[in-house]
Amino acid sequence: MKKLNPQRAWPRVVAGLLIAAGMWAGAAWAGEAPELAAQVVAGKLPALAQRLPEKPEVISQGKPGQYGGTIRSALRGNGDGNAILRMIGVQGLARWKLDFSGVVPNLAESWSTNADVSEYIFKLRRGLRWSDGAPFTSDDILFAVNDLLANKQFLNAMPAQYQINDKPMQVDKIDEQTVRFRFAGTYRQFVEQLATPLGQHPVMFPKHYCSQFHPKYNPKVDELIKAASAKDWAQLLRIKCGEPEAPTRWGNPDKPTLDPWVVKEPYSGGATKVLMQRNPYFWQVDSKGQQLPYVDKVQFQVISEIETIVLAAINGQLDFQVRHIDAIQNRPLLSENAAKGKYTILNLVPTPTNSGALFLNYTTKNAKLRELIRTKDFRIALSLALNRKEINDIVYLGQGEPWQIGPLRQHRLYNEKLAKQYTDYDPKQANALLDKLGLAKRDGDGYRQYPSGGRISLYHSVMVSSSQAMENSELIRKHFKDVGIELVIRPAERTLHYDRAKTNDYDTVIEGLNGGMDPTLDPRGYVAVHATESRQGLPWVRWYETHGKEGEAPTENMQKRLKLYDQWIGARSDREADELFRQILALCQEEFEIIGTVRNPPTTGIRNAKLMNVPERFPYGWTYASPGATLPQQFYYVK
Repeated sequence: MKKLNPQRAWPRVVAGLLIAAGMWAGAAWAGEAPELAAQVVAGKLPALAQRLPEKPEVISQGKPGQYGGTIRSALRGNGDGNAILRMIGVQGLARWKLDFSGVVPNLAESWSTNADVSEYIFKLRRGLRWSDGAPFTSDDILFAVNDLLANKQFLNAMPAQYQINDKPMQVDKIDEQTVRFRFAGTYRQFVEQLATPLGQHPVMFPKHYCSQFHPKYNPKVDELIKAASAKDWAQLLRIKCGEPEAPTRWGNPDKPTLDPWVVKEPYSGGATKVLMQRNPYFWQVDSKGQQLPYVDKVQFQVISEIETIVLAAINGQLDFQVRHIDAIQNRPLLSENAAKGKYTILNLVPTPTNSGALFLNYTTKNAKLRELIRTKDFRIALSLALNRKEINDIVYLGQGEPWQIGPLRQHRLYNEKLAKQYTDYDPKQANALLDKLGLAKRDGDGYRQYPSGGRISLYHSVMVSSSQAMENSELIRKHFKDVGIELVIRPAERTLHYDRAKTNDYDTVIEGLNGGMDPTLDPRGYVAVHATESRQGLPWVRWYETHGKEGEAPTENMQKRLKLYDQWIGARSDREADELFRQILALCQEEFEIIGTVRNPPTTGIRNAKLMNVPERFPYGWTYASPGATLPQQFYYVK
């Protein structure tokens, strides 16, 4: 009699049991990775049916794959935890559709709202388990929200994405699989926020594990604090359980997760490699009933220099990489070496609205310059002075497009004027506008002077670590000089750059600007609501946040937009919300505060030529958390 291979036979046995039990409606058979099947046979792991939810989510996005292999990727140094997050850790109650057009259930099986969209009831997947086999229930969410997010010893204030009308959300348990979120007003965007990287707090703190580091549940927590050399229980809990963006999230192999792969070799200390291995309790299956993920492991090599990451890619040492090699300047080299490195070039769709947006500081401390910046014809003149074709050709190899700001063409809120106004290169008209403003007098170096005397100079902060921002700035300086305006470039490391923002010590900055495919999720360029990134007037943000008690009152136009933004937050229908946001964009177009240069060219990445189910094109950006939203758990290798 022919012997059966237990690693091959066991999945068929489980499949038969599941089909007989009616648990796999529409699935022909069920299966699991051979290494897990062997552990089941050895009695080290429960059967597949006991590890999956009663109704696992069926992923039919790609083709059914096969098990095995390791995906190799790279991190930059010891502070690049978000690279792991974006690949593995975007497991919220909801997730984005592949095309970024909306959200679908994820850890939650479904949700519903009340009439004014101030309450959400989420039904969790019954039988869903953490990576150590413990059940994931409403109690985990209540612990995360009530014992951590709402605890001022852990956070000074609940994160903004969990507040409405300056009041934090409240959460209560209906039953083990049902939880209710309540807000102080309408909050239509809540589920979208849960699909972003910063919407994971409610589902990343397993109570059965993390509560041991909380004084409410462990009266001897001081002993653990001392053993870990932590200053208090809050720091201890962060060390052991992490936070969405904290590198410590990936530093503790003992912490259970809901991710497709779990930490085997941690991202801590002087680690040169981070290794993640499959989660035996992962809760998704393919259309054949095979448990995901297909790939056994994900390995991140820790590399300090970007050039070395690019070199590793062209030498075939990376199987999937976008982060750190995505600059358009790398594309020719990567394309030239694709056959040698046995990889395929990815052409991804960047979600930002502009690769180099020039923020003019309406609240600059220079009173004379402030008056000019607030004069629309001055801003128009600066825009017409820019040779965007030259910027595109030199900085972006001709792959971008002259662009101001605003939603991209494929977005339902696209505004043609906001995107394209004043993008023609017309130095003659720029000079005429500046002369008309009474700025015709020039000094010996050809720079224009204020009517009261003194050179018109813009002090420009730029992060020295961004080669594109530096190149952009140099070209802008040249173009402005041609019309008699001096741009004084002040390169800075990241910390100093942000310190200047805090102290309002800049006239202009250049930044990549989000809000192309996600304008309502990241409206920093349209309304002054982002405390560090709405650089057109950060004191305006403080004014808005404190209801006029602090900061500086914005222009009348911005005040109208902020009022509309508040109405947009409270809108009860998509139609009403979109109409309000269109009015915001129309006012933004009318004011013309931010000068754009070039819309981002396609983002470059690579995948191993044998790595399948990787979409040919997908959005690339932070809110979409690329590539996590494409479901890397269903990537697989062909032999």
